[in-house]
Amino acid sequence: MIKKIDFEIPYLNLMKKYPNELFYMGNLELLKKRKIGIVGSRTPSQYSAIVTQKIANLLSQLGNVIVSGGAVGVDTIAHKSATPSKTIMISGTGLDIRYPAINKRLIQDIEQQGLVLSQFPINTPSLPRNFAIRNELIVALSDILIVTYADIKSGSMRSLEYALKMNKEIYVLPHRIGESEATNQLLAKGLVKAIYDINQFISQFGNTIQEDIKDEFLEYCKINPPYNEAVFKYGDKVFEYELLGKIEIQNGKVIIK
Repeated sequence: MIKKIDFEIPYLNLMKKYPNELFYMGNLELLKKRKIGIVGSRTPSQYSAIVTQKIANLLSQLGNVIVSGGAVGVDTIAHKSATPSKTIMISGTGLDIRYPAINKRLIQDIEQQGLVLSQFPINTPSLPRNFAIRNELIVALSDILIVTYADIKSGSMRSLEYALKMNKEIYVLPHRIGESEATNQLLAKGLVKAIYDINQFISQFGNTIQEDIKDEFLEYCKINPPYNEAVFKYGDKVFEYELLGKIEIQNGKVIIK
């Protein structure tokens, strides 16, 4: 059932204008927890997708709530990795419309187990201008903002602009030249911080998860196994860890960095 919030959320006073109305479905208790916004491109690189998944999953395991916008790409990865019960989705439509349609099942799960918020009354369609309004709400509600991939003039760039105006702490991933140019530019200007070590970053938001510290694959890599053998035994994990900078391939062998 769609309900209206009848109390003030102090975070939202950072917005240019406090919402006239705020509708919700789900568990309002999530508003009391530490909230971490994760947003980014609808078409992230494979590296960005892998790291988004890992960060959202670990943060949620430590009791943090992930806030995002329900879009395909980075938003979807963040919601799914946190699990529906530990995520808040901010909608750019009325809550009677589950948009995008491809995420209908995910949105239903968040409604039932997590929390979905919207500034828009029922029957409000997915108008382009509404998503900029949604992005401002995501940023205001979040204690910090993580942007894992953003192109120039993208919706994620608007989120970054809101975060800078609100003096939010912003974290991004380091990318190669020509990729995620919006975050690379802000990083070069010293306006955002880069996540170079996932475990070190995560440790700011709770005790590190023990199973992540003892890593069977990294233990295996200590013997510098042949690359082909490592791929045969662990598959995509080799590629994932190489992208994360935990290992490198030298002379056909896997080396821990």
